Parts: sequence; structure tokens; C-alpha cells
Amino acid sequence: MQNSQSAIGNRQFPYLVLVLGILAVSSAAILISFARAEGVPAIAIAALRLAFASILLAPLAFVRARHEWAKLAPRDLALALLSGVLLALHFAFWISSLDYTSVMSSVVLVSTNPFFVGIASVVFLRERLRRGTIAGIAIAAVGIALIGIMDLRDGGAENLQGDGLALLGAATVSGYLLIGRKLRAQLSLLAYIGLVYTTAALVLLAMAFAMGANLFAYSFQGYALILLLALGPQLIGHSSFNWALKYLSATFITVTILAEPIGATLLAIPLLAQIPSPLTLLGGALILAGIYFAARGETK
Repeated sequence: MQNSQSAIGNRQFPYLVLVLGILAVSSAAILISFARAEGVPAIAIAALRLAFASILLAPLAFVRARHEWAKLAPRDLALALLSGVLLALHFAFWISSLDYTSVMSSVVLVSTNPFFVGIASVVFLRERLRRGTIAGIAIAAVGIALIGIMDLRDGGAENLQGDGLALLGAATVSGYLLIGRKLRAQLSLLAYIGLVYTTAALVLLAMAFAMGANLFAYSFQGYALILLLALGPQLIGHSSFNWALKYLSATFITVTILAEPIGATLLAIPLLAQIPSPLTLLGGALILAGIYFAARGETK
């Protein structure tokens, strides 16, 4: 009996880690909005977020993971570096989208990555999507559409640039998750994120310098908000997803991350005074339903 309970607990643990990750990343859009209010440009927020996370991670990663890096095949090393580039592009696109469209619209559209991951998982990873997962994606897509349409109707055509950037953020984070699904089968979490986060930080710093962004002229509050981004959404949130990639499919994880718009919306009510409409609440309920069906398909 004890062994049976232990086995059930082990099976449930990856899902509990995902919940922790979702709670952490749900605060990202709010923290970014506050940092933008402090005058920090989007590319600087992205670059400093990854730089802070990489600096905090570097000593432990070097001590514990350097032997794994030494044994890494050239092709896998190239994939890890590509994953870092895709993560950098994801943050550059998504954080920039918040300059042109609302928090809710941006977070909803960047969460459309299940469409990209679902197709790519079948084409490149030869993973077979279960019927429950397909149903979950379809139901969640309706919820995303309801939230997106409502917000776009209020914002008008001027939000199209931000919407396009958010969708590019969704496509690039999909590639990042798919590569993680492959490499996490052979690399420890620390070895993988040590390579990927550092690569992403270097790419974003290069982009920031190329765009003429100043990284050293902001308030204490601005830097504190970015440090919170590095500690919470990055080191806890993204690392939780990367850990779970060893045990769960990339498609299921991206469907689960669809809960992020709900968390961000709930936080935006008291912090940004953004009250969701009834149609938006219905969309959130459909997203949760989609996650439930995808979870059932995955466990089967």
C-alpha cells in the first residue's frame, strides 16, 4: 500500500511542479508593466531579466553541470544554443508587445503556443497526440479567441502590431519548449537551463546594445522589479516547465501554461484596475476546461 501511494505521488509530482511554474509566470506581465512605468524599455527588461537569472545560476551550474557540458555532442550543444536564441527572441517579441497592446491581449496571444507545439510535435518529434489533448487544445482555443476578440474590439487596429509581436513570441517559445523536450531526456535541469539562460542573456544583451538601449540609468524600483522577474517567472517559472519536460509532453505543458492569462487577469484586477468582462471570464473558464481535458489525455 505504501509503495502504491508513493508511486501515485511520484506521478503527480510533475503536475504539482507545473502549478508552481504557472503561479510564478502569471506575475510576469504585471511586473513588466510596473517596470515599464519606471521608464525601463522593453529590450532592457528582457536583457536584464535573463542577465540577472544567469548570474544567479552561473556558480551552481558551473560546479554541478560542467561535466555534462563536456560530454555533450556537438549537435546537442548546437540545439541548446538554438534554444537559448529562441528564448531570447520570445522575450524580445513578447515584452515589446506590451508597448502596443494590453496586458490581457498580449498574454492571451502569447499563450497560443499549443497550436505551434502540437503541430511540430507530430512533425518533428513523431509524438502522437491523444484525443483528450486535441480536445483540450480545441476548447482552450475557443477560450483564447473569446478573450482576444473582446480585448481587440476595445483596442482597435492600433493593437495589431502588438498582437503580431505576441504571436511571434508564441512561435519562438514553442521551438524553445520542443528543443527542451528533446534535450532534457539526457541533460539535468541545471545543465540545460545553465546553457539556455546564459545564451539567451548574451543574445538579448547584444540586441539591447545594437538598439542603443541604456541598461544602467534606471531607478532602484525598476531594477528591483526586474530582479523579481528573474527570481520568480524565470528561475522558478521557466525552470519548473523545463524540469517537467523530462516527464510530460511539450504539447501538454503548453496547454497547461494557458492558465497564465487567468492568473495575470486575476492579478491585474487589484494591481492595474483592469476588470474583466463576463465574456472574458467565460473565456477563462473554457481555458481551464481545455487544460482539464488535456491533463486527462496525458495521464492516460
